[in-house]
Amino acid sequence: MTDSTAPYPDEPAPRVVIADDQELVRTGFRLILTARGIGVVGEASDGAEAVELVDRLRPDVALLDIRMPGMDGLEAARRILDRSPECRVIMLTTFDLDQYVYAALAAGASGFLLKDVTAAHLAAAVRLVDTGDALLAPSITRRLVERFVSGEDPAPTRPGGRAPSPPAVHRDLTPLTPRELEVLTLMGRGLSNSELARELTLSEATVKTHVARIFAKLSLRDRAQAVVLAYETALVLPGEPSS
Repeated sequence: MTDSTAPYPDEPAPRVVIADDQELVRTGFRLILTARGIGVVGEASDGAEAVELVDRLRPDVALLDIRMPGMDGLEAARRILDRSPECRVIMLTTFDLDQYVYAALAAGASGFLLKDVTAAHLAAAVRLVDTGDALLAPSITRRLVERFVSGEDPAPTRPGGRAPSPPAVHRDLTPLTPRELEVLTLMGRGLSNSELARELTLSEATVKTHVARIFAKLSLRDRAQAVVLAYETALVLPGEPSS
């Protein structure tokens, strides 16, 4: 029976894999999600097990703790998104600004959640990314990416002393029209679709069309990855104003 508090009662229930080295966290998340009509089809205690479960079970969404022993969540996210591109990945972290989160977004993760997330927000986040949307608001993504692209903080080391490699995503932007390049630049500065419409004197429907074409031409999964790309290709530089 579907819980009446589920935010999208008419939508098919997402199938979820949870990966965290703490059993108590996995159990709590599973109870929260199942109570809201979301199916948890598998649980993993490390990244390697998570990759195997996603390969075998083909869930819609994977919740991955960033810091796990052995294969961490970042490496697991990269492998999952490479082998199962239809799966949406949400990173779980204790810190709201985390170098691993930035790298995960560049790899194609749809967003991140703090581990102290409320039950309602957790369920809503899983539903949101399952529909193909990004979990992060553009302004939050921009702040996260800007902090690490600017080199404000040194990257933390992985377990075992190895620093995470920075994402090496430098796509060719030449397929974009001048208008699409302008839209991508403004997305990188943190503008939402409604703000883009006002800035460019366009209808919001036209903005959505431009955004969809940008995603298709550059093989971007969502808005979060578009913001990362805008910084990595120097369309947007750290410290630039939003408009």
